[in-house]
Amino acid sequence: MCLAPLCLCSLSPVGPVAMTRLLLLIVALLVLGHVPPGRSEFKRCWKGQGACRTYCTRQETYMHLCPDGSLCCLPYGLKPRTASKPENV
Repeated sequence: MCLAPLCLCSLSPVGPVAMTRLLLLIVALLVLGHVPPGRSEFKRCWKGQGACRTYCTRQETYMHLCPDGSLCCLPYGLKPRTASKPENV
């Protein structure tokens, strides 16, 4: 007699390997349901190289504001260098 509310092992004709795979599939689907999508949630800026966000990450800096007032976050490697002033001779 099974005391658990959902006792699949003793009632199911499926073997323990199939039950393990089914359990792993259910866990994977639950985890993937909570993962946010890639960069699709942010609007793109700076010729498609940056993302409009409320806050930039540690690996990013902002160049200007997006049309909606959020920051245009760029990775540090893509930040254009400021032009130096020519020296008068």
